[in-house]
Order: sequence, then structure tokens, then C-alpha cells
Amino acid sequence: MKRLNRVFALLMMLALAVPVYAQNAAAAPVPNKGDTAWMIVATLLVVMMAAPGLGLFYGGMVRAKNMLSVLMQTLVVFCLLGVLWAVYGYSIAFTEGNAFFGGLSKAFLAGITPDSTASTFSKGVVIPEFIYVSFQLTFAAITPALIIGGIAERAKFSAVLLFMVLWFTFSYLPIAHMVWYWPGPDAYTSAAAGDKATATAGFLFQKGAIDFAGGTVVHINAGIAALIGAVMIGKRVGFGRETMAPHNLTMTMVGGSLLWVGWFGFNVGSNLEASGAATLAFITTLLATCAATVSWTLVEWVLKKKPSMLGAVSGAIAGLVVITPACGYVGPMGAIVMGLIAGGVCYWGVNGLKRLLGVDDSLDVFGVHCLGGVVGALLTGVFASPRLGGTGVYDYVANKVGVYDMFGQLIAQCWGVGISLVWSAVVSIVAFKLVDMTIGLRIEQEGEREGLDVSSHGESAYHS
Repeated sequence: MKRLNRVFALLMMLALAVPVYAQNAAAAPVPNKGDTAWMIVATLLVVMMAAPGLGLFYGGMVRAKNMLSVLMQTLVVFCLLGVLWAVYGYSIAFTEGNAFFGGLSKAFLAGITPDSTASTFSKGVVIPEFIYVSFQLTFAAITPALIIGGIAERAKFSAVLLFMVLWFTFSYLPIAHMVWYWPGPDAYTSAAAGDKATATAGFLFQKGAIDFAGGTVVHINAGIAALIGAVMIGKRVGFGRETMAPHNLTMTMVGGSLLWVGWFGFNVGSNLEASGAATLAFITTLLATCAATVSWTLVEWVLKKKPSMLGAVSGAIAGLVVITPACGYVGPMGAIVMGLIAGGVCYWGVNGLKRLLGVDDSLDVFGVHCLGGVVGALLTGVFASPRLGGTGVYDYVANKVGVYDMFGQLIAQCWGVGISLVWSAVVSIVAFKLVDMTIGLRIEQEGEREGLDVSSHGESAYHS
């Protein structure tokens, strides 16, 4: 009888434990296969932006004797920084530390397994951490590669690599942490918990700056660095006296088109979920690019009497840049207005401001990326307003869209723009100076005249 009682008691304990176990198991969110599949595709699209997209886009704009060097620089920079991202970059950017730098708890991707998860922007929704690491790797690796356009055709290959390591470490990583690091939506269970969670986030996140996919982190950050580099390395030999026209606009068009397609991974992937919000980022990215291409083309047509292919593809890139920080916050009509503005402003940046500054920014990185990024970051604060068709900013404590304060949001956006400009500029000046003092920034004049393809790499892109 005692044995039967023990068996009965054990069965009762098991019966009571099963619901508790099931409840605990249900409490742990499981990645959705659709979200995971989309993030894999989005990551591959951004890889395509770097190789071959950016290489062909930049390569077509340089002279034939430097085509191979640009392809080499964009590819190797992307790969080098991809390795450093895994070694320490991801940990510094996306773990808790202080308001400016994360920690080293995930250096060498320590503790991350196929079962590890990363938060999205919805409570209770996660994706595998490995794909989040990979997706953010593509951002971290392509952003410094954009700087190459400012110093193309005269920088040493070794100098490019050393500068990129320094800039990646001391500019990209802290700015990414300042803008994008937060503990995730599930930490916002109450007002007190929300305040405590926000206190551990990055500096610009705490200021309320919003940047959906990288207006500050990517474009302003890299654009101002390219301008600093162009000033410090000096003008190309023969600049202003010899023709330096793009050698193959067909390649530039192909590269620019690959960038546009890949940018959907960049912008839409930043939603981290295959949801309705992702479709908003998709259509705004599409419309802003179309609008900016039309805008640039019309402005150039009026002012120069002939619309150019280089102008049209530059307009497309300007549209992509301006919508990057805004794509998940603004409506379709807001995206069109932003694109129209960006086409005109960036045209002036490339054709007017560049001449005023007297700088040899070889491939117009500052005029398109930095200027477009500034315009995009500021206009995000305007067109994110629900009154103008935007989404507003979500309140994770109240679990609904909060009351939108356009003036307050513009102040927050100014913080993002200002900090990105100053931080990247200072780091760039120091990094370029250190490289110049140690191994030298610039290739010898004879090698520059011969072309970097042969003088730096012993190869040629073309054989006559």
C-alpha cells in the first residue's frame, strides 16, 4: 500500500510539473524560420553591394590604369574588417559597456552558439544571433570601404589597410554602439524598467536619435572621413590640368544598379523581421531612389543642357543614402519628397560645394554620402511624423506609438548628425596622420603616373 502511495505521489508531481515546464518553455522565444530566411537573404544582398557592387561602381569612375586597384581595395578592406568584426568589433559595438563603447564579453564571438538569439524590434521576437552578427558584419565592413572613393588613385595599398583598421576601431564601432546599442524591447516592461534599460544604451540612443539603417553610422561617418582623407593626402597628380574622366561608365552603371538591389538588404533587412514594417522600408527605399534619380537628372539637364549617365546613377545613390536613416519611419510620399530634395542637394554638393572647397574628393563621397546622410538624418525627424504619413516612434512601455514631438525629434537628430561629424572627423585626422608618419599615405609620383594597378599590384585590369 505504501508503495502504491509513493507511485501515486510521484505521478501527481509529474502531472503538476508538466504545465510548469511547458510554461517555462513557452516563455523562451524561438526564432521564426521566415525571419531567419529573410535575414540570410538580406545579408547576402549586402555582401553583393561590396563585391561586386561598390568595386564596379567606383572602378568605372577611375581611370583605366587604376581600375584593378579599386577592386582590390574594396574587396580586401571588406574581408579584413569582416575578420576584425568577429574578433572584437561585434562585442564592442553590440554589448553593454558605457555610452560610447561596449565591452569584450563576446570577443572572438565567445558564448555565441547556433541556439543563441538576438532581439528584434518586437517584444518576444528573436532571430539567431549568428545571422545578426553576420548582417551587422556587412555594415561594418562596407562602411569603411566607402572612404576609398575620397582618396582613390593615389593612396598606398598598405596605407589604406592600416587606416581602415584604425578608423573601424575608433570611429565605426563607437558610433554604431552610440546609435544602435540597446538592451532590446523585452527590457521595457514598465517606466522604471525602461529608464533603467535606456541608461545602458548608447549615447545617441539615449538622446532619442533615430537611424533605421545607417544615415549617421554609415554615410555621415564615412563621408566626412573621405573628405578629411582627400584634404590630407592631397590632389592627384595633374588634377585640374589633365582629363580624369571615368574610364567605363557602363561598369559604373552596373555597379550602381547592384548597389541599389543590394540596398534593399541593407534597409529592409534592418527591420530584422519579415513583417509589414519591412514592406514599408522596401517601398520607401524604392520610391526615394526613383525620385532622386529624376531630380538629379532634371537639375543637370537644366543647368548643363545635357543629362548624363553618371549624373543619373549618382542621383540613384543619393536617393538611397537619404532614405537609409528614414526608410522604416517615413511614408511613401515622404520618401518621394526626400528623394527629390536629395537629388538637388547632392548635385550641388558634387558640382558646387566641391569646387568651393577645392578638394579632390575623387569619387564624390562627401558630396553624396555625407551631405545626403545629413539631409536624410534631419528629414527623418520631419517625415517620421504621423501627420506627414510617418510611423512615429514606438513607446515600448505603453506598447503603442508615442506622441510625436517633431521639434524634439529634430533636436535629437541634430545630436546624431553633430556627434557623427565631429567624432569621425577627429578620428580620421588622427588616423591619417599616424599612417602618414609611419608608412606614408601616398604612393610615389612615378607610381601614380604609371597607375596603381601595375605599380601596387603588378597586374592590369585590361590588356591591349
